[in-house]
Amino acid sequence: MALGLADKQAIVAEVNEAASNALSAVVSDYRGLTVDQMTQMRAKARESGVYLRVVRNTLAKRAIEGTEYECLSEALVGPTMFAFSTEDPGSAARLLKDYSKEFDALEVKALSIGGQLLAAGDLDRVASLPTRDQAISLLMSVMQAPVVKLARTMNEVPGKLVRTIAAVRDQKQAEA
Repeated sequence: MALGLADKQAIVAEVNEAASNALSAVVSDYRGLTVDQMTQMRAKARESGVYLRVVRNTLAKRAIEGTEYECLSEALVGPTMFAFSTEDPGSAARLLKDYSKEFDALEVKALSIGGQLLAAGDLDRVASLPTRDQAISLLMSVMQAPVVKLARTMNEVPGKLVRTIAAVRDQKQAEA
C-alpha cells in the first residue's frame, strides 16, 4: 500500500526529530532478517535507548537534511535501517555489533558521530565507547587518584616507624 503525503511528512518529521536529538547514528542493511529477528532487535533497542527505524531512502535523505547526520546520505543505498543513539554515543553501535554477530544478514553500512562520517569498520571502536556512568566513574577515579596516593604516602611514615620499632624489639628479645 502506498503512503500518502501526510504519512510521508509524518515519517520525515519523526526521523528528523530523532536525528536532531541523537548523539550518534548507524545505518545498516537489514535485508535477510526475519520478522522475529527484527522484533527481537527492536525490543532490545528500546531497552538500551536506541531509536530504530526502517525508512525509505528518499524519505531518509529528506529527514536527515539539515542535521549533523547529513553526511550519511551517501550510504543510503538499498534497504536502510537507522539506529540513533539517544542516551550515550555507543549504544546504537553496541546494539548493531551484537546483532551483526548473531545475524549474518545484518550489515552495517556507515556510522556518524558529531557530523563525522565513519566507515563500517569503525563499528568496534564506536561500540567500545563508555556509557555515561562508566565515563563519570573513570573521571572520578582519575580525579581521586592523587588524593589517595597522598593519603597512602602520609600513612606510610608512621607505619614505617612502627615496623622499625617492632624490628628493634624483636631483635632485643632474640638477644635476651
